[in-house]
Amino acid sequence: MLLRIIFPFLLIPGLGIMQPAPLEQDQCSAASHDSLELIHKNYVPAYLTSDVITQHKAFTLCYSEAYEQARWVAYHLTAEMCNNNGEERTNNFRPDPAIPTGSATPDDYKKSGYDRGHLCPAGDMGWNDETMSESFLMSNMSPQLPAFNRGIWKSLESDVREWAKINKEIYVVTAGVLEDGLPTIGPDKVAIPRYYYKVILDVSAPEYKAIAFVLPNKKSSASVFNYAVSIDSVERLTGIDFFPALPDSLEHVLEMQADSTQWKIN
Repeated sequence: MLLRIIFPFLLIPGLGIMQPAPLEQDQCSAASHDSLELIHKNYVPAYLTSDVITQHKAFTLCYSEAYEQARWVAYHLTAEMCNNNGEERTNNFRPDPAIPTGSATPDDYKKSGYDRGHLCPAGDMGWNDETMSESFLMSNMSPQLPAFNRGIWKSLESDVREWAKINKEIYVVTAGVLEDGLPTIGPDKVAIPRYYYKVILDVSAPEYKAIAFVLPNKKSSASVFNYAVSIDSVERLTGIDFFPALPDSLEHVLEMQADSTQWKIN
C-alpha cells in the first residue's frame, strides 16, 4: 500500500537536478514485458482506500481537502480526441459537486493575483461538450501565476496534444506538487504550489517511452525540455506511484527514462 510521503525538493533542471543517463531507445523494446491490457483499463496512480477519488467522463482525480485541489489528475488522450477538438471553451468555473468535503470555489481566486490554472487542460477536452464543461470544475484548478499559466505551462499543454497525435494515444498525470507550509488564497485556503508536474506515458507499439516535467510556478522563457525529468524522480518528489498497473518488467525501464530526444517535435 502506498504511503503518503512528501520528500524534499530535489533534482530539478536549473535548480541542481542530476538526471539519470538517457536510455538507448532500443532498451525499452528489448525489455521483457507482459500483456499491457491492464494499463489500458487502469492507468490511474496508486491510492489509499481513504483517498477521495472522483471519476469524471474523461479524467479521474484524487482530491486533497488539506490543499483544496487535486493531488493528481489522470487521463487518456488520443489522436482522435485532439483531431476532433471543436468544442468552444465554456469558462463555466464552478465547484465540483462530486467532492464530498466540498471543492474550492471561484471566489477563492478573486483578487488573488492567481489564475484558475487547469490541471487537465480545456484544450484537451474539446472533443465533447460534457468533457469541455467538466474541465472547468474547480477540483481541476490550481493557483498559477498568470505568466506561468499563459506561458510555459500552456506551451507544455500544446506539446502534449501534439504527442497524442504523433503517438496515437498517451496517458497523462498532472498536478501541483503539494507539500506542507505552502501559502494559500481565499476563504477555503487553497494552497499555491511552488512546482507543477506532468507525467506522460506512451505504450503504443512498437516503441514504448515515458517522460516527465517539473516546472516552477513562475514565468520562464526556457524550453519545456529544460525541465524534463524521469518519472522515478517525480515519484520521489511527490510520493505518488504513477503507473502501478504497468508490468514490472516495463515499469522499471520506462520510469527511469529522461531522454527528451524521443519527444521533441520536428
